[in-house]
Amino acid sequence: MNFVKRALYGYLLLTLVIPVFLSETTSACTSIVLMADDGAAVYGRTMEWGAFDLNSRVTIVPREFEFQGHTPDGKPGYRWKARYGVVALDALEKDYLTDGMNEKGLVAGVLYLPGFAEFQPYDPAQVNISISSLELANYVLTQFATVDEVREGLKKIRVVPVPEPALGGPAPVHLTVIDQSGKAIVVQYLKEELNIFDNPLRVLTNSPSFDWHMTNLRNYINLSAVALPVKEIENLDFKPIGAGSGFLGIPGDYTPPSRFVRAVTYTQTARKTPDGDETVYEVFRILDNFNLPLGSAEGPDSSPELLKGMRSSTIWTTAADTKNLKLYYHTQHNRKVRMVDMKRIDFSPNTVGIKRFPLDEQKLQDIEDVTPKGL
Repeated sequence: MNFVKRALYGYLLLTLVIPVFLSETTSACTSIVLMADDGAAVYGRTMEWGAFDLNSRVTIVPREFEFQGHTPDGKPGYRWKARYGVVALDALEKDYLTDGMNEKGLVAGVLYLPGFAEFQPYDPAQVNISISSLELANYVLTQFATVDEVREGLKKIRVVPVPEPALGGPAPVHLTVIDQSGKAIVVQYLKEELNIFDNPLRVLTNSPSFDWHMTNLRNYINLSAVALPVKEIENLDFKPIGAGSGFLGIPGDYTPPSRFVRAVTYTQTARKTPDGDETVYEVFRILDNFNLPLGSAEGPDSSPELLKGMRSSTIWTTAADTKNLKLYYHTQHNRKVRMVDMKRIDFSPNTVGIKRFPLDEQKLQDIEDVTPKGL
């Protein structure tokens, strides 16, 4: 095959493969955790979804609220009652808890894992212990107080592929779970089996599987917050041009592997913080590096009609102080940080059930006018 034919073949291969890959990368979420000097574990994540607005709401789940799992054939699945109250952000205007914290300080975040998530086969004989992938966080947040409890509890249920109409099929998701001590795990269903990975770096993005990302980190062990030293060549001193030379070679694109490397690098070089309140500032600062513009996260098949009204592929960003039980967020429409203090919420069982509130009362940036008067 001559050069021209090889080039043409390569071009055709790229034009066929790249759209397929991009069409599966409609989510580019990034999650991190920072530890404060007083032991507070502060979690944060971005929610990228450039295909359409997820219409998320603030959701408050009381204790004893009863959940009903769904199955592919429509039969009622696993039924359970909430042991713990939860504050979370939902999705699709349904009770899918996508990111939240319970009153014991356990956090769970739902991130996409396209091309790799394969859930357990549905067995009608086990319908009474089956739930859908989008109900996994509901189960985790309402039932468990620690990562170790989650690890054991997930062995008692089956997560099966239940189509979600808004997504065109079962949601290929995985979970990051962190408890009040800062211990973290990643929950992934791969090749139809439950996999639970310890996550000592407390970082997660999207595909491929978590163990692949950890192996890939070995390609970047040279990264450092320390500037490169002066190097002498032929009696000439070469100094770094500017600050940040220790990060030369850090991947800057939006792909999950690159974001994973950056998230690890930024969290490992974050400034020291005394407590949860101050750590929230650092979490939001780091996550600002992962905001995606509209047009960068959706695949080529996205509908312009569905994007109307959206200002960013990063729909919202959260932070959760697991020690002080405070959940924070800002959105694509208003970057003013809002907070829910869970210690001031009565999670006692009630007849009202789940309470839901809009993320934004108005989809406008809260801007303070500081123009001096009389000038």
